[in-house]
Amino acid sequence: MKQPSHLFTFVLFALTLSQVSAARADEVVVAVAANFLAPLQEISAEFTKDTQHTTVLTAGATGKMFTQIQNGAPFEVMVSADSATPKRLVQAQLAVTDSQFTYARGKLVLWSADPALVDAQGAVLKAAGFKHLAIANPKTAPYGQAAMETMAKLGLTAALQPKLVQGENIAQTKMFVDSGSAELGFVALSQVFKGGKVTKGSAWEVPLDLYAPIYQDAVLLKKGANNPAASALLNYLKSDKAKAIMAQYGYIH
Repeated sequence: MKQPSHLFTFVLFALTLSQVSAARADEVVVAVAANFLAPLQEISAEFTKDTQHTTVLTAGATGKMFTQIQNGAPFEVMVSADSATPKRLVQAQLAVTDSQFTYARGKLVLWSADPALVDAQGAVLKAAGFKHLAIANPKTAPYGQAAMETMAKLGLTAALQPKLVQGENIAQTKMFVDSGSAELGFVALSQVFKGGKVTKGSAWEVPLDLYAPIYQDAVLLKKGANNPAASALLNYLKSDKAKAIMAQYGYIH
């Protein structure tokens, strides 16, 4: 039997490398704020159906993810819980200029796993019927900062300070409430809301005038500048289909 020529073997090897590179280009590595993980998982599923691109999602506190990106983490897209962090990434030349945009505005909610604990006006904050109130770290998590602003506006900071239990991010904050470590907590509405209603427990949707707007921005990172899947995902976040999914979780535009 005639053996394949060296030229044929080289061409076959080159084609294989090309296919591997193409496969990698169809995958985008995303840093996503913890409050937006569930919506982005749904959006990603539709994104894959519509474009064949896939996503690898890593969720955490926005501030911590900024530090990870500074330290060389392989993220290609940042889907943030604020607008300041993407701006800092652009200023640090870690993100592509003019790629930043607001994909949604988030809402803060006071929530308890106990269906009878939180009233519709949030008066429970002034009562003595709880020992612990969970919030996300206000230094790294925008929803934690919004919680602090809310307590200040209500004049309750001093009274509530001894009861605060601080989560590293908004996902851990909700976990504290879910587990009973804290009777109630300030979390993102998206974590406890789906299809027009709170999915379990009891909640008070904090009035928007009690905290600064939580504009959530996305940005293309320099590591994803040449990845078609990264740009495609950012464009997909602007689509009607993506916005409809976000609305199901209580986000506004």
